[in-house]
Amino acid sequence: MANEIALKYGCNPNQQPARIYVSEGELPLRVLNGRPGYINFLDALNGWQLVKELKTMTGLPSAASFKHVSPAGAAVGLPLTDVLRQIYRIPADQPLSPLSCAYARARGADRMSSFGDWIALSDVCDIETARLIKPEVSDGVIAPGYTEEALEVLRSKRKGGYNIVEIDPDYVPEETERKQVFGITFEQGRNDAPIDESLLQEIVTENRALSPEAARDLLISLIILKYTQSNSVCYVKDGQAIGVGAGQQSRIHCTRLAGQKADCWWLRQHPRVLALPFLDSVGRPDRDNTVDVYISDEPEEVLAEGRWQELFSEKPEPLTREEKRAWLDTLSGVALGSDAFFPFGDNIERAHRSGVSYVAQPGGSIRDQQVIDTCNRFGMVMAFTHRRLFHH
Repeated sequence: MANEIALKYGCNPNQQPARIYVSEGELPLRVLNGRPGYINFLDALNGWQLVKELKTMTGLPSAASFKHVSPAGAAVGLPLTDVLRQIYRIPADQPLSPLSCAYARARGADRMSSFGDWIALSDVCDIETARLIKPEVSDGVIAPGYTEEALEVLRSKRKGGYNIVEIDPDYVPEETERKQVFGITFEQGRNDAPIDESLLQEIVTENRALSPEAARDLLISLIILKYTQSNSVCYVKDGQAIGVGAGQQSRIHCTRLAGQKADCWWLRQHPRVLALPFLDSVGRPDRDNTVDVYISDEPEEVLAEGRWQELFSEKPEPLTREEKRAWLDTLSGVALGSDAFFPFGDNIERAHRSGVSYVAQPGGSIRDQQVIDTCNRFGMVMAFTHRRLFHH
């Protein structure tokens, strides 16, 4: 391994020269294929930290799908239901390993945002995971290793130019981290405080029934937030993110954005959506885009005369607002994490509409009692973590 890697350019083509390097020793990573760029490495290194921490906390293989230095999705390797296989576009007879299940969940949560993503894997990439990555539009992948079969499959992507990075899983960075902004160096201690069940001990609501699965999902949400551009809120269900709201100036906008994504994930599982009569000629990205529009408030964009014939063998009936609300009301057991305190109860009210039953947040607002009262009104369980998770 070398001590530096030259990059084509920085965040934008006019920002040259560009490189990544270490002042002492060697880089803990090497490029096995392709030529990753500046933003690619930002996604790769943030994604690697996230999946490594998920694996440490849960003991399960983990994966993340990163776009512009925030996760579009992240998950642990729990088995997929038949419905999840269908909405994640995985044939019923395709073999899946635990790692490939984690990747399918991470990529499938918000397929629109994951288009052109960077993938992070906690474990050695196996052939099952490589086969799932192969048909997706993606910039690259980072993992602690690759089987020979997996490497062969991945190297065939993007006409042989797919970015493949291998990282030393035992690498531990310095305790102090630095970056420059406008020629001025910022320095701080690395955020290495562990996220574990000790953060969920102070339950402040009347309902205190926190199952092991719910606690796991809350901790997953907090780990995801630790590597998401702030302000941020994350909804998790059954070991995977189903909605991430990142980089919003207002907390309620984080909650709404993440909630809209969670709603979209659940609506994609509606029987009418699963049965959409797509033409065989419609590719994967176009199907994702079409489903996203079909379940939106403006389905006529894909159902208009002359347009639907390009997508479907017959014209589908749109889901009414009442039908969508009735389906969303069947979602429950969702865990919600926030990287800083909720200042008003309106965040909880919005979260309730997306099936949230469990909440973890730092607490510390002058309106904490209002937020607690709102949780009690909906029978939610809420823990104060006393741990802020800003990331910039």
